[in-house]
Parts: sequence; C-alpha cells; structure tokens
Amino acid sequence: MALKIGIIGAGHMGRTHANILSKDKRVEIVGIVDIEESKASALGETFGASAFTKLEDLLNEVKLDALYVTTPNTRHLDPVLEGLKNDIHVFSEKPMATSLEEADKIFKQVEMASVIYQIGFNRRFAPVYKFAKSVIEKGELSPTLAHVKMNRGELQDPPWVSNEEMTGGFLYESTIHLLDMMRYLMGEVIQVECLARSNVYKQLDDFAMLLTFEGERYATFASSAHASWVFPFERIELFGEHSSLITEEMERLTYSPGLREEISIKDYSQYPTEIKWGYEEEDRRFVEAILNGESSPVSANEGYKSLQLVEACYESARTGRRVKLEI
Repeated sequence: MALKIGIIGAGHMGRTHANILSKDKRVEIVGIVDIEESKASALGETFGASAFTKLEDLLNEVKLDALYVTTPNTRHLDPVLEGLKNDIHVFSEKPMATSLEEADKIFKQVEMASVIYQIGFNRRFAPVYKFAKSVIEKGELSPTLAHVKMNRGELQDPPWVSNEEMTGGFLYESTIHLLDMMRYLMGEVIQVECLARSNVYKQLDDFAMLLTFEGERYATFASSAHASWVFPFERIELFGEHSSLITEEMERLTYSPGLREEISIKDYSQYPTEIKWGYEEEDRRFVEAILNGESSPVSANEGYKSLQLVEACYESARTGRRVKLEI
C-alpha cells in the first residue's frame, strides 16, 4: 500500500516536492493545504489530491503516513508539532525553526515520537557537494581553511522574503544552507565573529563572518541580500595541503588534489534541477527511511546545530562580540 502524503504550503517548494513525489509509485499525495484556497486547489488538481485551507481538516479526513511542511520559515512549528503528535512522519523544509525556544519544542517532540523527522537541507544531496564530502571522507582533502559566498539577488520575489516575520531574518533563507554545509564538510563550529549592516532592506542584509572550527580551522563567509543574480551566487573554496576544491553553485566544481597533479572539473549543469539541487535524493531517502525503518538522513540534531549557528551569527552581529558555541 502506498504511503499517504500530505503537503502544507502550496508555494514553490510545495510544488517542487509534489512533482518529485508524484513520480514515486511507493507514495500517494492525498492532500494539499494552504491558507490561500486557490493555491491549494490548483496544486491539488494538478496531482489529484484534495485541497484544504487548514491542516486539521486534512488530518480529520485522511490518515496520513507523512507530512511535508513547506510553509514560510516562521510557520514551521505548529504543523511540525501537529504531525509528530499524531505519529506522522514529518519532512520539514529548512530551517527547523527560527528560534532556539521553538527548536527545543520540536526536538523534545521528536525524541518522544516513533516517526521520522527530516530537515530539508537539500544541498547535502546535491552531486557537487556529495563529491566534496567524498574526497574529505577519503582523506584526499583535509580542509584547513575555507572561503564561502552565499548571496541573494534581491528580497522582492516572492515578496514575503523581505518580511522578517515570515523568514526570521535573511540568514534563515538561503544562507543557512551553506552554514549547514560548512558544518557538514568541516565539522562543528566552536566560535563565530560576525559583522552585519542594514544597507538596502529594513533588516540586516550584509554579513561578513569568521567561523572557527574544531582543530583551529577557519572559514570566511560573506552573504549579501541584494547582490543581483550574478553567477555563481553561491561558492565554496576549500583549501588543504597543496590542494583545493572550488564549487560554483550546484553546477560544477574544480578539484586540485596536489602539486603537479591533474586538475579535474566536474560539470553537472545538464542534470535536471531536481537531481542537481539534491531534491530528488532527499525525497527518496525520506521515503526509504520510512519504509525501511531507517534513521533520518538529516536529523533534528543536525537542524538544531545549524540553527544554533545562525543564532550565534545574529548575536555576534548585535553585540559586536565573539560568540562561542557548545559542541
């Protein structure tokens, strides 16, 4: 019997996951929820699912196996808790929450539940970053220093991304993806120094960060909310002993394994977006974790630590002080 899946949030990410899940014969999309009835109806009609404006109405009508939470950042808490309390597997788009207080509530509920809870850090499944992770795990590259860029062209489309009441702040948008990625590639951050200003929008929109990792390794990290859409808007440069790896979005990477050795270039630009950006694999892994009784591919613990890092950046920016993080 197919897993019955509901989706709350009929925007871009809701449609992205619905497109992928609709091709998986192991699942059935049974309900779409959105506060805008027209959006829920349109997405529901596309995938043969019922439309609702309230999650409780979907839960009263259908016994779900899994719920996708693809609402704006600050609206993750209630549907995630509702799903977990009803023993429903939950896939939540990043971030876990937009405050440590809310994240604590989710974390405690996950510990009490017997279901899968997965955070949508899709870049962990993108081929460009999977390759970077593989060379590090094999010991071919041991990064001691990194330089990172994660920009956004504007905070205008969709309009709500400029509203901190919806996003929690700029760092909770795309920037948290690469903050999480730096933890994924280089280990835990133990100290943050962050400078930030509000230059274009009515919130902090330019950030310059220095991250210190275990083992006295460092990363500089710049993130702007108003850079225009110039390629690559995200980039990671990792430096090891006479070696380096440089990514350009999820499109391609350049890897130099050592002095006087061949430099290789991997180009994923012709991959479909759902594969190139990791969405297909993260959805597949979520479904397989449910069906096979496996642990979550991106756990609540991972989501919590990346949220702590964002909060530390904001604290440092506000106070002008270095902020230490507990491992």
